[in-house]
Amino acid sequence: MTSLWLSQRREHVLSAEHLDEQMRSAEVAVVGAGITGLITAVLLARAGMDVLVLEARSPGAVTTGNTTGKISLLQGTSLTKIVARHGADIARDYVRGSREGQGWLLRYCEDNDVAVQREADYTYAQSAKEVPSARAELTACRLAGLDAEWDDDAGVPFPFHGGVRLDDQAQFDPMPLLDKLVDELTSRGGRLVENARVRGLSHNRDRLRLKVQTNQGEVDVDAGQCVLATGIPILDRGGFFARLKPSRSYAFAFEVPGEITRPMFISAGSPTRSVRYAPVGDGERLIVAGAGHTVGRKSPTAELDELSSWAQTHFPGAVPTHQWSAQDYTPVDHLPYVGPILPGNEKIFVATGFNKWGLTGGTAAALVLSARILGGRMDWARAFSAWSPHELTGITTAVQANLEVGFHMAKGWLTPAVRRGAPSEGGAVSGPPWHLQARCKIDGVEHRLSPVCPHLGGIVAWNDASKSWECPLHGSRFAPDGTLLEGPATRGLTASS
Repeated sequence: MTSLWLSQRREHVLSAEHLDEQMRSAEVAVVGAGITGLITAVLLARAGMDVLVLEARSPGAVTTGNTTGKISLLQGTSLTKIVARHGADIARDYVRGSREGQGWLLRYCEDNDVAVQREADYTYAQSAKEVPSARAELTACRLAGLDAEWDDDAGVPFPFHGGVRLDDQAQFDPMPLLDKLVDELTSRGGRLVENARVRGLSHNRDRLRLKVQTNQGEVDVDAGQCVLATGIPILDRGGFFARLKPSRSYAFAFEVPGEITRPMFISAGSPTRSVRYAPVGDGERLIVAGAGHTVGRKSPTAELDELSSWAQTHFPGAVPTHQWSAQDYTPVDHLPYVGPILPGNEKIFVATGFNKWGLTGGTAAALVLSARILGGRMDWARAFSAWSPHELTGITTAVQANLEVGFHMAKGWLTPAVRRGAPSEGGAVSGPPWHLQARCKIDGVEHRLSPVCPHLGGIVAWNDASKSWECPLHGSRFAPDGTLLEGPATRGLTASS
């Protein structure tokens, strides 16, 4: 499953440096080379700081390279939830921060010749029952300071019962942006190390010591401060894994013989339908996304078939060219967590909980973090705070989410006892609780693993759509052979005999 953006990427655009002796220290270590990490690193490098970016794979390989590429302030029904939970003042600060993030991103693209398409964006009702949700989002938009309008007819080939329209939004391929950010980072003396997975962090007097796994083995990196820009923080301090709900969604790119709608769209209800066009070298592609589910608790094969069928029904002759998936984290109180990993800690910072809108939110987070490290502040930052009184409003949701985690912990350990035999293709967990085994066979190659997630001991489940093992507790994912794909786990699954 390779995204349209990653498949178009030039080979060896970025050269990985080795963590030799002179590179094993920095004023600031940034963990994660997605949009949040790289923009934070560039802003700090502009201020003359010595910055080292550590990336477990390659820039954009996880979330940024698998996004739908929408740079929009109209974010489905997000503002409805924020206004209901926190009121209009916090919602306005959230929009101010998102607008500043969007503006920074678009200016950077313009200054660096990164192609961007400016289009209207819609949150629309795909049936009559979704009209109240879409209308509520219009009200929330106006309360939060967005000049949105209602449109009864968008002239699209799929079911449309009216929707909120926000003009002059944007979309793009995010990978050329990351290339430009890396170029600027290195030109300003910053450093990027690929294939360097941070597995732990400790205090060493007034410095931090990061344990980093590289192709050379495990090495130590010293830093004065650290920014964890890893989707979900890889350290359990602060308990962010218990304050976020991991979800996975899927996207298709189609070659379409006819015209593709110009604006961007996302439905106000379920099943989610996210639509945009994308310029490519030989024309354009239609991108349709949806089929979301909580990580590790479902294998959405039927939903993916339905999503593809929906696109081909409403865009006759559409032929799929790419399929991919992405992981996002929904915060319990519907606002991102950006700031110190613990109250009062000015050494370790986090940025997480963008709830599928990381291009604007992640850029806003980079502005907040870089300003804080450099001694400044953003007036709207309270809507992006890792520790704030507004989080108390999410306690009920957090309790419910963690009750579900406990249920899936018990279910994972007890249910496999009834399963027998190895799958002919795909994966399954079987055996009694004292000897569970995860077995999968992909293209005739069989793997046998311990199914115990190294994060907090959850039992992984097989996702046939993405051909991966997924932990239903906090969203860690592993390749068929057990290799770690994304955290909060920092190690892969172990082999089993």
